[in-house]
Amino acid sequence: MTREPDREPAVDGSAGGASADPARFINRDQSWVEFNARVLEMCSDPKVPLLERVRFLSIYSRNLDEFYMKRVGALRHDMEEGLSTGVLGGVSPAQLMHTVRTRVLELDCLQAKIYRDTLLPALRSAGIHIVGWADLTDAERAETQAWFRRNIFPILTPLAVDPGHRFPFISNMSVSLGLVVRRPGEPETLFARVKIPESPSRLFELRAGGRFIAVQEIIEHHLEELFPGMEILQVLPFRITRDAEIEPERDAADDLLVSVEQKLKERKFARVVRLEVAGGASPRIVRFLMEELSLGAEDIYETAGLIDYGILDPIADLDRAELRYPRWVPLPPVELPTESGASIFSEIRRGDILVHHPYQSFELSVERFIAAAAEDPKVLCIKQSLYRTSGDSPFIGSLVRAAESGKQVAVLVELRARFDEARNIEWARKLENAGVHVAYGVIGLKTHTKTALVVRRETDGIRCYGHVGTGNYNSRTARLYEDIGLLTTDPLITEDLVDLFNYMTGRSRQTTFNKLLIAPINMKRRFLELIEREIEFALAGKPARIIAKMNQLEDRGVMEALYRASQAGVSVDLIVRGFCCLRPQVPGVSDRIRVRSILGRFLEHSRIFWFGAGKDNPFDGDFLIGSADWMYRNLQTRVEAAAPIERPEHRRTLWTVLDYSLQDVAYSWELRADGSYSRVSDDGLTKDDPRRLGVHARLMADSLAAATRGSSAAQEDLTVGRLLEPLPPAPKKSRSRKNRRPVG
Repeated sequence: MTREPDREPAVDGSAGGASADPARFINRDQSWVEFNARVLEMCSDPKVPLLERVRFLSIYSRNLDEFYMKRVGALRHDMEEGLSTGVLGGVSPAQLMHTVRTRVLELDCLQAKIYRDTLLPALRSAGIHIVGWADLTDAERAETQAWFRRNIFPILTPLAVDPGHRFPFISNMSVSLGLVVRRPGEPETLFARVKIPESPSRLFELRAGGRFIAVQEIIEHHLEELFPGMEILQVLPFRITRDAEIEPERDAADDLLVSVEQKLKERKFARVVRLEVAGGASPRIVRFLMEELSLGAEDIYETAGLIDYGILDPIADLDRAELRYPRWVPLPPVELPTESGASIFSEIRRGDILVHHPYQSFELSVERFIAAAAEDPKVLCIKQSLYRTSGDSPFIGSLVRAAESGKQVAVLVELRARFDEARNIEWARKLENAGVHVAYGVIGLKTHTKTALVVRRETDGIRCYGHVGTGNYNSRTARLYEDIGLLTTDPLITEDLVDLFNYMTGRSRQTTFNKLLIAPINMKRRFLELIEREIEFALAGKPARIIAKMNQLEDRGVMEALYRASQAGVSVDLIVRGFCCLRPQVPGVSDRIRVRSILGRFLEHSRIFWFGAGKDNPFDGDFLIGSADWMYRNLQTRVEAAAPIERPEHRRTLWTVLDYSLQDVAYSWELRADGSYSRVSDDGLTKDDPRRLGVHARLMADSLAAATRGSSAAQEDLTVGRLLEPLPPAPKKSRSRKNRRPVG
């Protein structure tokens, strides 16, 4: 199987090579596990509302599930192929698996402790009780039994394993009960399996209200009804995780849709990479499962807590406003007034519009843009890229209506968006049936760019309108993920979008663009040029600074350039939510690089890049937003787009986002040189210092203030001075640039 490259090949052809020195780089997977540890830390943070802490507990588990589905299968493959330098950071796959397993088991114990000792007591104090069978009254047991027989018993299918019954298929992420049973008076024992159903719910709420019991426990106390006349000797709850890597072969482009459909079928039966079992597991059942599932001892994870914390989602969803974050309704963008009656196209013609989600409404900006284009008789053509979209996506309906009304509609659907493949196949067929031109992207590349183009006939001729964003066209996540988008009629940008869509849908070999940075064509080269420019400014004694915000950082070429920048005297601040392979604060290598990670009520998802350009005023620097992280896969093996932000008020908005992020002491962590993270301290700050609020609360307040004033500038009085100052100037270098030696 050909996998999407996640790391830059070395000169010797390996994925690690000489520069995968662990003293210079942090291993990606170890860094990711530490990111998830920060998510787990949110579960015990008293500043986080109780039900949100419950939700973070579930998010931690889902993140870990996805990690095992996506990454551990790849590591197993590397181990089987005998690759010893296959991961950045100089760690062999076998060493990495051991390290990851050890850390995950530590975190599992911590998760169980937080659930047992912190969250359960807090929930009880709030009148929310998760009870066991022994805690039920006689009346509650009768109620539960009646509910079980009516709603659960009919859909249970006990499956025995014997010479006449093969070992059953066990679906990915499903929770099962493994049993050892026998006929009374006979020595022979049999294995049986009962799957815990996903519906109608995995928690049953009793009529009394506020009291919940797990469906799994109810089933355990009714097993005699499933195996009448049998002796039940042992019961073990367990759950399996399968490898979800289904990247199709690179030469499967003859019919990518058919290829992805086939890989989806294969995923269902993919190898098991993890077996989770309840604490105190029966060794006999575990050995039997290991044999049947072809697992080793290192694949077994005995949990001290719940098998699947996802059962707590109904608790997190309870309608208890006092136990959740205050309700936030995204505000209408002040640059797109809806009450004026003006069309969105006339508003965009007045000047570029920057929208910031979820502070500003996705529905009233991006959704409105595509819906208006579908209905407007002057619109001739709509083009859009879809990587992940919601199950009830309004974009699909708009695009279908546009095609049915005679407009030319072209859509790039990325079929290989992991875990969204089936949905994207469904959308692709629906669009094709409506007459939409559907393409699946450039051969060998994933289409990850978030771009849209509308072509409209106007009195002065044809005009193009474009959208370039940092987040997916997903109405659901737009209320939870922090992202930024640009709506523009800038002819240089829209000309670039025309060329970009031709590149994605046709056989274009476009190599130059006016303003957009496009991966894999010119994006990485331009970022490296901007970093080198800051180096030149530093050596010339001019202000030199870089601030970059992204989801993760892993590209070796970019990291090496940042190391060189640090040594030359450039101050570098990186805001990286997830994993980061760069080591900051290493003497002589990265002294002037600081890295922080921010969590909170919204998922930080936007990519913002700022380069000081040798100017004293930060608003005179270069600002860009885009879809790509600084990862090898984003810069080299995906189609991505980044756009410059030029209007002064929009630069002020982006600077505010970066400034607040670097000031955040509410939910921020700083990365140390050894790869560990420390919580940013609020020591020395007064009680009413705005930095204590955190970036999300501050931007929500700014959005409300801007909406009240009717101004697009949330901080008109924002000064150039910063509360978090850049690092002090480095001593000037005496040698010229051409004589400087590379880092290391």
